Amino acid sequence: MKLKNILMLVLTMGMIGAFAQVDRSKLPEPATPRPISIGDYESFELKNGLKVFIIENHKLPRVSYSLILDREPVMEGDKVGMLSMVGQMMRRGTETRTKEQIDEEIDFIGASLGAGSTSVFASGLSKYNEKILELMTDIAFNPTFPEEELEKIRKQTISNLASNKEDPGAIAANLNSVLVYGKDHPYGEIQTEETTNSISVDDLKAYHAKYFRPNIAYLAIVGDVNPKATKKLVKTYFGSWEEGDVEMPTYNKPKTPEKNMVGIVNRSNAVQSSISVTYPVDLEIGSEDQIKARVMNQILGGSGSAKLFMNLREDKGYTYGSYSSLSADELVGRFNAGASVRNEVTDSAIVQIFYEMDQMKEGNISEEEMTLAKNSISGRFSRSLEQPSTVANFALNTARFNLPADYYATYIQKVQAVTKEDIQAMAQKYLKTENAYINVVGKAGDVAENLKKLGPVTYYDTYGDEVDPSLMKLPDGLTVEKVIANYRDALGGEDAISKINNVTVKMSGEMMGRTLDMTQVQAKGMKTSTVVGMGGMTVMSSKSDGMTASISQMGNKPTLDDATMEEQIIANALFSELGLKELGAKLELTAVEEVNGNDAYAVEITLSKGSSYTVFFDSETGLKVRYSKTTETPQGSFTQSVDYMDYQEVDGVKFPFTLKQQMGPQKIDMKASEVLVNQEVSEDTFKVE
Repeated sequence: MKLKNILMLVLTMGMIGAFAQVDRSKLPEPATPRPISIGDYESFELKNGLKVFIIENHKLPRVSYSLILDREPVMEGDKVGMLSMVGQMMRRGTETRTKEQIDEEIDFIGASLGAGSTSVFASGLSKYNEKILELMTDIAFNPTFPEEELEKIRKQTISNLASNKEDPGAIAANLNSVLVYGKDHPYGEIQTEETTNSISVDDLKAYHAKYFRPNIAYLAIVGDVNPKATKKLVKTYFGSWEEGDVEMPTYNKPKTPEKNMVGIVNRSNAVQSSISVTYPVDLEIGSEDQIKARVMNQILGGSGSAKLFMNLREDKGYTYGSYSSLSADELVGRFNAGASVRNEVTDSAIVQIFYEMDQMKEGNISEEEMTLAKNSISGRFSRSLEQPSTVANFALNTARFNLPADYYATYIQKVQAVTKEDIQAMAQKYLKTENAYINVVGKAGDVAENLKKLGPVTYYDTYGDEVDPSLMKLPDGLTVEKVIANYRDALGGEDAISKINNVTVKMSGEMMGRTLDMTQVQAKGMKTSTVVGMGGMTVMSSKSDGMTASISQMGNKPTLDDATMEEQIIANALFSELGLKELGAKLELTAVEEVNGNDAYAVEITLSKGSSYTVFFDSETGLKVRYSKTTETPQGSFTQSVDYMDYQEVDGVKFPFTLKQQMGPQKIDMKASEVLVNQEVSEDTFKVE
């Protein structure tokens, strides 16, 4: 062996020996963090009060403009939803351009342009700098709020609100906001169909005229720009913007409840409960506590390695994930911890959330947990510096919230300086285990009794309004047999129904701007055929011959397990609910719930192979008004539903002429053009291949 190689071997073995002395049972000590360079910026103020920040960055030939209005939150009253419409409408037409013209000009230069109730944003290639600025200021200063565009937004918004009525997450968000802040606070207002319908073009114009004023505005410009030339452009395009008095209202600060309070929104078909532990906190942006409190929350529930996640998912197996948040705010901050859990462990999961909060208050925090939390926060902060817009945001925040000049330059230092004692102090100050709102969206019949041990129970609707639980109780003497008999009579009675051998329904609707056509044939003997087409092409079909069933989606035919096949045969059969007991199904009358503004009786149906779903029958008419099935997935619960509406009589029997279908976020409204009974139908129609 050559001398050089021998020396290398000796040196290497010496190094290995040195490494062997390292104690790998301990995390290495972090290096002392140094102040970081955030980046320089120029700032100036126009005579009208507009404050401008210019951040040069010549790495890419791009520029972005961010205009921010620094106003207090606004109470919308009976027009909740107006603020969300303002920005959308500003983008849909000005005094000199239609929406189509704006879109065309933006697309031509490859730029982006957007607006909100307190902001306008534009970006693109720096060679189009002035054109971008012209378009941005046009929508900022000259919007016309076209009536026809408002109606389009209104229609879409109402459709989304209808979807949210079935979304446990949206319902939980409503309830949390109402209870934490109250409906007399801007953070506690809830948008409904009624408030959406009350919004007018004049409301949008009045808001814009009142709040789009330069003396409460900040403009950040980031990118490949020349500061001197940009300053001149800003004066040209923003200099004539007229200042005005802007009211800055004050609001009462919400308080935590005197003791733990339990709120329930009943969803009788839910297989999971969406749980929240939440309350207001007095934590201001830039306060001495904010960074310490952030580290504390990161340990509690800020990631997939935090205490809540490791307890509720990894140890107990209650959920796919559990997290917490602790937010700072100018008016009032908020703490929230939550998860989606199986019905049977709803109360146990809440107890475990409180347990981990108490562990934090008692100081049961390991060095490893502290190091992971601080490094995670520091890492995200460091990565954010790669974006030029981060410097702009830092500049704006420093000015808006009166932060110390070195607040962001020393941010990582402050994070790494947080001690175990700091974290325990923050936990004792901000984690309330006896003064919280415990909110549950789920099946009240399964969870309510056990929740009573956690605090007084109050029932709410999907908009956070209190409801009388006695009104949700089933009438004395009502049985599932009576509900089904009422349904049979509402359809037209046993004699009329017995004369129906088959039904052919032709329907159409829209999905993603394209027309869907559906033809469904149902015949006695649980025979069905459903074909859905789009543009002359079949996108989905299903068939049942009464014994077996198949589904085809874009040519793919998934294999159906026994439970799915049984549900496919029975749930789609002609007047299926009238003969379920003979098929060995279990029917349970579970609750009274609101469906499209009316009370309905929920009947939970469990088929012999184990598949289950819920059917709702109107308490007044007796007619079937909704089918709903909730499936548990790794991403959470997934609900699909069909609303049956606009019943019309055909040959003595009533049939729904409108179906409103929802599958997760996807919604399709189908309307019948024909409902034909007792037609000649070939047996091949139902042949399962």
